Amino acid sequence: MVTRDLDAPGHKPPLSPVSQQQVPGEIWIMVAAAFAVAVGFGLIAPVMPHFAASFNVSVTQVTIIITSFAAFRVLFAPAAGMLVNRFRERWIYITGLIIVAISTLLIATADSYWLLLAYRSFGGIGSVMFTVSAAGLIVRLSPPDLRGRVSSYYGGAFVVGNVIGPLIGGILAEIAMWVPFVVYGVALLIAAAVVAIFLSASRLRSYPVDDKLPPLRIGDTLRDSAYRAVIGSGFANGWIVFGIRIAVLPLFASTIVAGEWVAGLVLSVFAFGNASILLFAGRLTDRVGRRLPIMVGNIVLGSAFIAIGFSTNLVMLISCAALAGMGAATANPAAQAVLADIIGPKRAGGKVIATYMQLVDIGAVIGPVITGLLVDTVGYQWGFLLSGSLAVLAGVHWITGRETAPFLTQR
Repeated sequence: MVTRDLDAPGHKPPLSPVSQQQVPGEIWIMVAAAFAVAVGFGLIAPVMPHFAASFNVSVTQVTIIITSFAAFRVLFAPAAGMLVNRFRERWIYITGLIIVAISTLLIATADSYWLLLAYRSFGGIGSVMFTVSAAGLIVRLSPPDLRGRVSSYYGGAFVVGNVIGPLIGGILAEIAMWVPFVVYGVALLIAAAVVAIFLSASRLRSYPVDDKLPPLRIGDTLRDSAYRAVIGSGFANGWIVFGIRIAVLPLFASTIVAGEWVAGLVLSVFAFGNASILLFAGRLTDRVGRRLPIMVGNIVLGSAFIAIGFSTNLVMLISCAALAGMGAATANPAAQAVLADIIGPKRAGGKVIATYMQLVDIGAVIGPVITGLLVDTVGYQWGFLLSGSLAVLAGVHWITGRETAPFLTQR
C-alpha cells in the first residue's frame, strides 16, 4: 500500500504555514524551458492543419495528422515511465526534447502526406518522454509546502507561451509555411542545451532518489483513493481542456456569431481566465490543501462547459469560457501537487506519472470523437452536457479521495 488516510475523525488540521522557502533555481530553469516549448508549440498549432491540407487530402486526413501526435503519446506513455525509472529524469527529458526538435525540423522538409504523418507521430514519442520526465523532476525538486505554487509557475509558462506562440506563428507563416517548424525545432534544440548545461547531473545530486526504495508501482497507487481520484480528474481535464476546447468549442462559437475571429476570441478568453487565477490557485493549494481546490475547480470547469452548450449570445459564451478557464486553473496545480505528494521526492515514480498522463491523452483523443458524434446526431447541447458532466463527476469523486498535503496529513 502506498499511503493510508491519516485524517483522524473530528480532527481539523491547521492551514499550512506561510512557507519561507525559496523556489529552487532548478525549477526556474524548467519553467523557462516549458515557456520555450509552449511558444514553439503555439507557433505550429495554427499552421499544422493548413500544412497538412496543402497535400490535397481530406478533412479527415488532416485531423489524423493532428491526433496522431496525441495517439503516439498514449501508446508510448508506459515505455516513457519505465525509461524514467531506469535512467532517471534528466536524460529522458533532454532526449525527448531532441526527438521533438528533430521531428519538427523533418516536418518542414516533408514532401508527402505520409511523411508528414510519420514525422508528426515520431514527435509524440518525444513529447511524452519529456513531459513525464519533467513531471518527475518537479516532484523531486519541489519543496512539499511549495508544490502548488511550483505547479502553477510551470503551468503558467505553458499558458503564456500558448497565447504568444500563435501570434508569432501566424506572422512567420506569411514568410513560408515551413518557417514556423524550423523556428520551433531550433528553439527546442536550444532548450535542450540549456537544460543539459544548467540542470546538470551535479546539481541534481542535491535531490537524490533513494535507490534502496523500489519504484512506485501502479498496483499500489491504485489502492490509494487520492490517486484514483486524480486520474479521474486527469481524464476529464484531457477530454475538455485538450480535446473539446480545441476541436469542438471553436466550431460551436461560429454558430453563435459568424466569422473565424469568434473562435480565436473564445479560446483567448479561456486562456485569459486561466492565467488570471493560476498563481492564486497555486498558493491556495499550499494553504488549504489539495482536495478542496481540485474539487471546486473541476465542478466549475464542468458547469461552465455545460452552460456553454446552452449559450445563445456572445456575452454568455465568453463569460462561460472565462469561468471554465478559471476552473481549470484552480484544479490543475492541485492535481500536480497530489501526484507529487503521493510519489514523494525520494522514490522513482515514472510509471505512476506516465499512467496519469496517459489518461489525460486518452481523454484528449476520444473526447472530440465521441462529442462530435453527439453533435452530429443530437446537437451541441448534448455534446457539451456530456463533456461538462465528466468534469463535475470528477470533482464530486474527490469527496471520497483523501487529502495528501503533508501539512494536513502529518501529526
